[in-house]
Amino acid sequence: MNDSRRRQKPVAGRKVEAGGKRVTLPRALSKLGFCSRTQAEELIRAGRVAVGGRVVSDPEGWVDLSRDAISVDGKAVVAEKRVYLMLNKPRGLVTTRHDPEGRPTVFDCLKEIEHAHLSPVGRLDKASEGLLLFTNDTEFAQALLDPETHVAKTYHVQMDRIADEAMLEALRQGIRHDGEFLRARRVAKLREGGRNSWLEIELDEGKNRQIRRMLEALDIECLRLMRVSIGNLMLGDLEKGAVRALTGDEVADLRRLIEVARYA
Repeated sequence: MNDSRRRQKPVAGRKVEAGGKRVTLPRALSKLGFCSRTQAEELIRAGRVAVGGRVVSDPEGWVDLSRDAISVDGKAVVAEKRVYLMLNKPRGLVTTRHDPEGRPTVFDCLKEIEHAHLSPVGRLDKASEGLLLFTNDTEFAQALLDPETHVAKTYHVQMDRIADEAMLEALRQGIRHDGEFLRARRVAKLREGGRNSWLEIELDEGKNRQIRRMLEALDIECLRLMRVSIGNLMLGDLEKGAVRALTGDEVADLRRLIEVARYA
């Protein structure tokens, strides 16, 4: 018998209230903060998800979040309280939950926090540091990462030489690296010493290792790279390795930036 016709015991517990919106089942699990859409599709295909007590094996199926009771492995899925955190990521940590090489990860900084369904919003590579967001609100995270929203991210970058105007202009105009065109929205010199200088670089894209690759194309060594803001959200004086919850106003402000970009 097909899995989609197999019966389970009715799910106990209250139904999820979410405004009566019909969505696909993977999106429903994502909106409820249970897992990502990709993970939801895998769970559904494995026959682990039921709607109204009936196992559903088709990821294309639709549900009504205001009426349909959803369960995974026989346990009711209810809307989690939304959590939004910021971490001042130290250098040397990889941005993943579990590292196959056994290296320390950013989740080592969240040991005192329940983070079963928390995920980082984007990545900072092992050598980079600074502002990293975590949330269980998968749609919020995806919107922040969507290139079409162009939410600006600002970095302070130390390089191994004194920056001149020609170098700054090259970064502004864009550089082709490994067949990909990379450009900064804004570049400014912050300060300089005898042999190195600090730049402030603002990006509205999220391409992999973008700043490091741009500097590599100019034969410049990046000595330090720190993300200091996302939109109007500033890293501020948060200590290295420390975590704090975003305020309601901070979350609302990021949401406004996303909406403005979508309808611009």
